[in-house]
Amino acid sequence: MSQIRALTSIDVDDLPDYPLTVDDRLDSHWFMTWERRRWLNSDMRLRGTPECRALYFDLINIAFDHSPIGTLPRDPDVLARLAGADASHFKALCQLDYGPLHKWRPCRCGEEIRLYHPIVLKTVLDAIAGKESSIAKNDAANTAKRLQRLRRTVAGLHAELAKNDAAILWMDGWLVEEGCGYRTAVWVERAMTAWSQHMVHLNGRARTG
Repeated sequence: MSQIRALTSIDVDDLPDYPLTVDDRLDSHWFMTWERRRWLNSDMRLRGTPECRALYFDLINIAFDHSPIGTLPRDPDVLARLAGADASHFKALCQLDYGPLHKWRPCRCGEEIRLYHPIVLKTVLDAIAGKESSIAKNDAANTAKRLQRLRRTVAGLHAELAKNDAAILWMDGWLVEEGCGYRTAVWVERAMTAWSQHMVHLNGRARTG
């Protein structure tokens, strides 16, 4: 079956659901990973014409700016316009075994049917995982610095309490919940008071229990 026929002859119930949604984004991710050796040894590069290979690569790049990320619209006329190609010529190229849409497949994106490529999807998922890992590392580093600053401030007010890891963690959580943006000594004193009240409450429950 040609690529164009594959785009139009679709049993929607048999289509896979694309794992990403319009809410998954890589706005600040201005580059994409390109597996050079995979490409150099791929059937598409070895058997596709130079024109088809160029359009194929362009469409991969275009997919990174579409929503959901990594997908393309199914309409061949729209695809031709996106790739800067004549529509009729683009459709003719797609009749080839190694045309511009080689291994692009239809999928369900919510209520819409779009195209995805397994390798492009893997690249996108790896990029999102890397982004989430980077965010997690930054969050962990920021939390560690915040706790260190809090411990120093507490040490200036109550040296023994500053050695209590549980107390520092609890007071940090209390300050976050209170929406304290700038942790002045006054705010830290309030957190220390809240911690003392918290411990009194816990000890009281332990005695009555």
